[in-house]
Amino acid sequence: MHRCSPTHKLASIAVTTWILATVGCGSSEDPASPDQEAVVTVAEARGLAEGSVATVEGVVTVAPGTFNSATGDQGFALQDTTGGIYVSLPDTVDLDLDRRVRVTGTLGQTAEQTVLNTEAASVEALDGTAPVEPRDVTTGEVGESIEGLLVRVSGSVTRAPVDEQPYGFEVYIDDGSGEVQVYVHIVDGQPVIDMESLTVDQVIQVTGLAAQYEETYEVAPRQAGDLVVQ
Repeated sequence: MHRCSPTHKLASIAVTTWILATVGCGSSEDPASPDQEAVVTVAEARGLAEGSVATVEGVVTVAPGTFNSATGDQGFALQDTTGGIYVSLPDTVDLDLDRRVRVTGTLGQTAEQTVLNTEAASVEALDGTAPVEPRDVTTGEVGESIEGLLVRVSGSVTRAPVDEQPYGFEVYIDDGSGEVQVYVHIVDGQPVIDMESLTVDQVIQVTGLAAQYEETYEVAPRQAGDLVVQ
């Protein structure tokens, strides 16, 4: 499967606008503000209708801009105890992996993947860090039910890697439960994991975001350490 250009693939970023309600004459109550937006779990946010506004808190599992080569945005992923989601935004923000963060945005779909569309001003870094342990899943389990989570899969390489630069590389692995695509993005001109050493029948372990591009579910590694040859 070939990626389309970022301008075609990336859905328009929805910018949330809060309209202050007019307060009745003589009332001392202040109108609602974005800071008062109730925080919901990631699972609750993912269940909302497209176009709904939600505020979530979680831990950064994919650093901002890591997937830019294919998405064309500066987004990142976050996760709480109920689920994970990709946060799409046009401008980069300074967030490290494992940083706690609060985000308000609009639920949408990008290439059939559920995303939270936002802007930098609606992303707030919180105190503290909380490393996320990837969920071990079979290659056949990668699908809608775990989309947005940090996962770990192992399997044999079933096809030679396909070069889709400038978007990335794709390779498929299978542990016997079903093939899954591993999509390797380009960062600073290089794939985030070493593609030259991969050969058919080689057994590898990959950690990455359980993601979706159109009808294909995939695991997207974030950095060199996300690939382990077994």
